[in-house]
Amino acid sequence: MIRLFLEKILSGLLTLVGVATLIFFLFNVMGDPTQMMVDQNATQSQVKKIQQKYGFDLPGYQQFLYYLNDLSPVSIHSSEKKDFSGYSQDKYGGFSVQLGTTVLALKWPYLRSSYQRQGKRVTTIIRETLPNTFLLAVTSIGLAIVLGMILGVIAGYYKGSATDKLLVLLSTFGMSVPSFFSAILFSWIFGHVLADYTGLNMTGSLNEIDDFGEVQQLQLQNLILPAVVLGIRPIAVIVQLVRSGIIDVMTQEYIKTAFAKGLSPFQAVYRHAIKNTMNPVITVISGWFASMLAGAVFVEYIFGWRGLGKEIVTALTTLDIPVVMGAVLVIASLFTLINILVDFLYMYIDPKANPFN
Repeated sequence: MIRLFLEKILSGLLTLVGVATLIFFLFNVMGDPTQMMVDQNATQSQVKKIQQKYGFDLPGYQQFLYYLNDLSPVSIHSSEKKDFSGYSQDKYGGFSVQLGTTVLALKWPYLRSSYQRQGKRVTTIIRETLPNTFLLAVTSIGLAIVLGMILGVIAGYYKGSATDKLLVLLSTFGMSVPSFFSAILFSWIFGHVLADYTGLNMTGSLNEIDDFGEVQQLQLQNLILPAVVLGIRPIAVIVQLVRSGIIDVMTQEYIKTAFAKGLSPFQAVYRHAIKNTMNPVITVISGWFASMLAGAVFVEYIFGWRGLGKEIVTALTTLDIPVVMGAVLVIASLFTLINILVDFLYMYIDPKANPFN
């Protein structure tokens, strides 16, 4: 088990190194970051100062090594020669040991600072916005699990009925409609046309400033529309999976035995059928939860939900590259972590999937 865990961790770290390599060369080598930070009227002297400050005048491979050094939890710095990002206890935090002229630092990954926000740290920006995205994703996947399981069981148990056909049609439609289109549609219908009845807004985040611009007020109703829109596609997928699983399980001998022992349809489904349809559902749920953290970009932007997705769009429009790179790395890290946890959860639920059994 320990060997498998270490293999998963190593595989995840290699994946993150690959992602870091890709986004670095995509944003730094294929374009000139200096031109993204200055206007067209900047003098050559101003351009040179920015290049020296951020290390853009260094060879590409050296910039990349500095970038990996910043990201690494264990990094190496010189106490005599200051690198372009500069080591300091305040910047990196953590613990450091000086060995001669070399400083060995044990720290949190340093994602550098924003180009457009007066040097505000990318980690601070992510820390302010990621909880909102996480709340939105958890709410959406929770809604998808509850509704998807219930509707899937109903469709599977009443196979071939009008209810089953309607649910299959709706789930197929739900899987085919892009989230950004659903977001626009739901925002207009429920946040504008029917706003007097729903009490919902077209746009809005979890915390909104009051009319006097002084106090932040909690606005939970702003969570409803983006959560429903993000949940539409996973609901549709779960309905289809659970329906197929229920149809298959209900033909098994142990279900017939359960009926013969006097169990009601509800008891037979609840005690036996649902459990045996959970493996593919768990795999899908984990994948959708991870993808929601990335797929919330357009939904958050359309609804004005101040999360990491909206932050990525804003950073792209202002060419704030460190924010984009940091956000992509955080999302990739969450993807990797969730996949590792799901692998072990899957082995726990289905012992046959454990290679050590």
